[in-house]
Amino acid sequence: MTIELLSPREWEPMRVAGRTAAGTLAWVGAQLVAGMTGRDIDALVRQDTARRGGTPSQLGFHGFPGAVCVSRNEVVCHGIPTERVVLRPGDIVNIDVTTQIGGYHGDCSMTFAIPGPAGPAQAEAARLIDATRRALAAGIAAVKLGGRLGDVGAAICGLAQAEGYGVVREYGGHGIGRSMHMDPHVSHVARAGAGPRLKPGMAFTIEPMLTLGSPATRLLPDGWTVVTADGRWSAQFEHTILLTEAGIEVLTEAPLSQTPR
Repeated sequence: MTIELLSPREWEPMRVAGRTAAGTLAWVGAQLVAGMTGRDIDALVRQDTARRGGTPSQLGFHGFPGAVCVSRNEVVCHGIPTERVVLRPGDIVNIDVTTQIGGYHGDCSMTFAIPGPAGPAQAEAARLIDATRRALAAGIAAVKLGGRLGDVGAAICGLAQAEGYGVVREYGGHGIGRSMHMDPHVSHVARAGAGPRLKPGMAFTIEPMLTLGSPATRLLPDGWTVVTADGRWSAQFEHTILLTEAGIEVLTEAPLSQTPR
């Protein structure tokens, strides 16, 4: 495994890529309503990414057919944004946006709840979303210069398991920079004190996927869509992180009110 360390002159382009991706995610998330299809969401991502001067990193990546991953309910990740994916009241959906701008990539995702009738299922979904958001925060808080990458997964797994949620093992975060996916792999189930030492210039994503039931997954015949093996729902949140001599930066934070430049 070779971990590329970004030079200080590359940090600002990474910040721009992170802000750009986060802006698109926030803008698209604010448009979500019941009845919208995956294809509708894909069109919004393409439109907003272009308005911000970027291109969708995911489009064509190893043959992926969409500009965004749209993962609804039991879909863990890599959901293809087709017209067959229809948002319904009470659904939850993860929108995963990656933007290339100026030769660098920013990657982020959020899970959104589509409003529906209040009830036990809605409350259960809301708790899952909240726990997953807090698991991401715990993983980010574990990133320390001189620490180890395994500290991230240990923090995420500890929080999730204490609250009774599964943590998907087969998929995780990744290094990012001039390429969308690079070393290192960022496991969300790891041992504290294990793994590569964290150094200035490292950039990677943290993107925990929590499940209501078993964390086991299966890949659908389309070769992309990953679902929970037991059919129960999953949520995910993701940020891109940059380490500098000054500390840790979350590059993909953006207010939900952010509009295209």
